Amino acid sequence: MWRTILAIVGGLLAWAIVVTLINRGLRLELAGYTAAEPTMVFTLPMKIARLAMAAVTSLVAGTVVRAIAPSSRAAPWIVGLLLVALFLPSHIYLFHKFPLWYHLAFLVPLAPLVALGAALMPMRKTPPAIDRKMEQSP
Repeated sequence: MWRTILAIVGGLLAWAIVVTLINRGLRLELAGYTAAEPTMVFTLPMKIARLAMAAVTSLVAGTVVRAIAPSSRAAPWIVGLLLVALFLPSHIYLFHKFPLWYHLAFLVPLAPLVALGAALMPMRKTPPAIDRKMEQSP
């Protein structure tokens, strides 16, 4: 249970860290992005970049969850659903700033992408601590 809780926290932290890093990259590489960010008046390529950022970040969060709690089937879904719950209020608040397709393209795949990221991470048959013990035994 503690491992599952740690995996959920780790997945959420991973999501926050990765999205921050990618967003900094968008500010540096995507012309006009920094100017558009405060007003949220993004061009279509900027919106697509933001959706791609969320997708990649969700996949990474899922792999982190699986790495921490490989046997937990619920943890990736919990992380994904928590992310939806965290972002839903801001998407309701910003509903008028973005087209409906953007909100749906962000919110609907969020939890499934975290679960997919976890599924893509190969499951270990034994935890690393057991592997070390087995290597040391005669």
